Amino acid sequence: MTDHDSIIPAPAPRKTYPQDWPAYNAAQTSEKDTLMVLLHDLCQGVEQPEYQFGRPGLPLSDMVFVSALKVYSLFSARRFDSDVRTAFRQGFMSISPSFTSVNRYIAKPLLTPLLRYLIHLSSEPFQIVDVDFAADSSGFSTSRFDRWFDAKWGKERSQRQWIKAHILTGVKSNIVTDIVVTRGTAHDSPVLPRLLDETAKRFTIREVSADKAYLSDPNLRHIEQLGAYPYIPFKSNTTGHGSPMWRRLYGYFMLNEVSWKEHYHKRSNVETTFSMIKGKFGDSLKSKSETGQINETLLKVLCHNICVLIQAMHEYGVTPNLAPKVSIESKDLWLN
Repeated sequence: MTDHDSIIPAPAPRKTYPQDWPAYNAAQTSEKDTLMVLLHDLCQGVEQPEYQFGRPGLPLSDMVFVSALKVYSLFSARRFDSDVRTAFRQGFMSISPSFTSVNRYIAKPLLTPLLRYLIHLSSEPFQIVDVDFAADSSGFSTSRFDRWFDAKWGKERSQRQWIKAHILTGVKSNIVTDIVVTRGTAHDSPVLPRLLDETAKRFTIREVSADKAYLSDPNLRHIEQLGAYPYIPFKSNTTGHGSPMWRRLYGYFMLNEVSWKEHYHKRSNVETTFSMIKGKFGDSLKSKSETGQINETLLKVLCHNICVLIQAMHEYGVTPNLAPKVSIESKDLWLN
């Protein structure tokens, strides 16, 4: 060994994360069957809206169930029709709706608050698991385009429209505790308090990690008011001047880099969550209307949460109770 070799430190052993393959295999091979059972339980509290006039609507609990199952399948409405008949024969639905009815209900505004509520409900089994959370947003492409005339180049240009999903996720389980869906041009920072407030109703929040897009005095203050510590990096042109809270957090960020980054590294889990959702359910939306695109995004996240729960059932022996604590009436759940 040369003197030069003795100076070079030995590489640190690579950290590995063992996989419980028997539990993983069991969860994957039975996932669709278990998902239908859990999804059916979630939908049991969905009550039929009060009849007013016109043709009576289809059972809303059945339509929420079949809409989520369609998004899970990744099939077109026509190819999914045989799955609808199978679910009906197995007793998961009281009717067997046509593929046109499925498409029509996915585009209904009354589904939006219901789906967000079901996402909240599906995350509750992880209340004792997750205390650290991460926030981020990601886009889902649509089939619609914005077109404009570019005067500089003298020709028409087009750009695909995007829907943006803002989520808060538990860093241990990758469960989505809340989601807000906006147009692709919406900013991230103003959405964070809404995600935090909804999550704080059901979870104890200890830490919140997010990237620089969420850096603002109101966001930092909001996180601390919830009893949590914010791990949001300061920008290169940020100074330590500001409120006492701002100066304190800036001082810790600048003087404790190694310790701060150990906590901030948890933010990568929200990117993992989006990777799981898009890898399994796709990063594009089939719906044509804006409401349908919002609902389709919510359905992807709902299916993701149920799949995370199924894995936890096999790996940790979790026994979820997803029955709604109160009946869900769509007329009382409209979002602002």
